[in-house]
Amino acid sequence: MKVLLTGANGYIGVRLLYELLKEDHEVVCAVRSAARLSVPQEIKDQIDIIEIDFLNVHADHALPKDIDVAYYLIHSMSSSTDNFDQMEAECAERFVELIQETNCQQVIYLSGIVNEEQLSKHLLSRKRVEDILYTGNFNLTVLRAGIIVGSGSSSFEIVRDLCEKLPVMITPKWVNTKTHPIAIRNVMSFLMGVLGREDCYDQSFDIGGKSILTYKEMMLGYAQNRGLKLYIFTVPVMTPKLSSYWLYFVTSTSYKLAQNLVDSMAIEVIASKNDLAERLGIERYNYQEALDMAFAKIEQNQVVSSWKDSMVSGRFKRSLNKYKKVPSYGCLKDAQKLETSDAAAALERIWSIGGKNGYYYATFLWKIRGAVDKLFGGVGLRRGRTNANKIYAGDALDFWRVLVADKEEKRLLLFAEMRVPGEAWLEFEIDENNVVHQTATFRPRGIWGRLYWYSMLPFHYFIFSGMIRHIATGK
Repeated sequence: MKVLLTGANGYIGVRLLYELLKEDHEVVCAVRSAARLSVPQEIKDQIDIIEIDFLNVHADHALPKDIDVAYYLIHSMSSSTDNFDQMEAECAERFVELIQETNCQQVIYLSGIVNEEQLSKHLLSRKRVEDILYTGNFNLTVLRAGIIVGSGSSSFEIVRDLCEKLPVMITPKWVNTKTHPIAIRNVMSFLMGVLGREDCYDQSFDIGGKSILTYKEMMLGYAQNRGLKLYIFTVPVMTPKLSSYWLYFVTSTSYKLAQNLVDSMAIEVIASKNDLAERLGIERYNYQEALDMAFAKIEQNQVVSSWKDSMVSGRFKRSLNKYKKVPSYGCLKDAQKLETSDAAAALERIWSIGGKNGYYYATFLWKIRGAVDKLFGGVGLRRGRTNANKIYAGDALDFWRVLVADKEEKRLLLFAEMRVPGEAWLEFEIDENNVVHQTATFRPRGIWGRLYWYSMLPFHYFIFSGMIRHIATGK
């Protein structure tokens, strides 16, 4: 089949892309920026990529006519706290207009479980999108999921951050709300299982795992799985805003996502019974099994995708293509070079920078900078990196975004998503003479930008010289 995959840059989209290719489907990825599709080049060579922003559709935008099935995986919850629902509705309307001009027979939409009378803004938006998609002249299949448990999922990473960092928690009362977690592997099975199934046309199905748990039970279950001692005390006085700040400062989530998640955590999200799993031959996993599978992927360094790699986890929501060419006019630079006796090892150190490996010199200063950034509403260092030694254009790397990751050209280009009065790049390159080049470029915004750069010069002198020395020599 020829399959259109929207939201291909997202946590679900990247994983679904691999599954579709395994089954030899012809895949067309619809993305806002082709440069940000965070998959290896050999995967990009197997697919077609079209650039389209469903919030900004132009007259010349069109989808391939011969599409058979489309996956609709576009969500905007992380990008706004005020009007994300309007953005999601507009995206769905534009999608319906465009997909109706194709031969598409089925659209598959991953939504949220909406069984309660009182719904959060997030869940109401999911239901509204579902209603909009049902107006199209195609067959719609809706899969409604609650919390998705898997390596790199936002809910898994939030629980992980909380339990690993806080042995004692004072929590709001929403931790006693019941939810229905589902393993990412089960989600993939359902998404692939309904593909082309006429008996699933024009129907909505709730999907969940074997376990129905409160958020408190999920955290205690995580702690048990990891052999951690965890004590949770619930208080009734913590406001939603305070809860959002609590999640923001303790975990790697953005404040906007935290606020929208807290809004939904007061609502029970439990799947209604249906026979879809039996019909598709899917064995559902319980919560502990889902955790075991997530940690198996983490320990093997095989995490395929992370919510943090999505653009919504960072500061800049526009295309980053304009930043791929590092400017020279009006910029301040720190350029250093050092010959290496082992270019292959130096390249591996460049490709492994950040995350748990740190920055090879004065990492504590980088951590302080990350904490300051987080304090002022930035992304900080807590996003880490998806893989320990693999990196692709579009990935998030601590408070950087990867613009170029070309191992053949021996070049890595990072763009800062931290809060700075200007724009910043960090570039590594190894030339044909085995000389490592490391260049920090800053384009200041006004006088405050220049003052920021010059105030950081004493730190730059030690940090950047130490960093290139370790990259080039390993010492």
